[in-house]
Amino acid sequence: MESVANIILYFIVAIAMVVFSVMAVTTRKILRSATYLLFVLLSTAIFYFQLGYQFLGAVQIAVYAGGIMVLFVFSILLTRRPDEKESVLTHHKRAIGITVSVVSLVVLLFALFNMPLLHGASLTEMINAGEQITMHEIGTALVGSEKFQYLLPFEAVSVLLLACIIGGVVVARKR
Repeated sequence: MESVANIILYFIVAIAMVVFSVMAVTTRKILRSATYLLFVLLSTAIFYFQLGYQFLGAVQIAVYAGGIMVLFVFSILLTRRPDEKESVLTHHKRAIGITVSVVSLVVLLFALFNMPLLHGASLTEMINAGEQITMHEIGTALVGSEKFQYLLPFEAVSVLLLACIIGGVVVARKR
């Protein structure tokens, strides 16, 4: 049974994560947005520590809250001046952005519940069958190289991030 303090900490961190997530995407200053993202990543690490995954929490802090945020801030400062004024989005661009976001959310939720996850079964099928899904099985599914495992897309995303960083450096040198 969980203690009351653990439950209270969970809700405080969850509320902080939601608030900082919203602030990260609604602020007009990009460095503030990166700072709010840092707080979201630290909140995620607190959740890992609460679940008893100390190593995963430490990796979250070291890799994401540390390394990735330094790369984000470095890329931001390379590609633009922090004092540049941002133009306000027009209603038309905002409507397009919201529409694309909602469609993306629907597609991602559909894929989450219908794509084969473990042993060729979808998440919906596993929930309906009442099967327990362990963290080990999820980790194996995400970084395994067999059928219905996602090592190749994971590596493709890492190459894409590397290309974005190189592109940021190239754009900064042309300025």
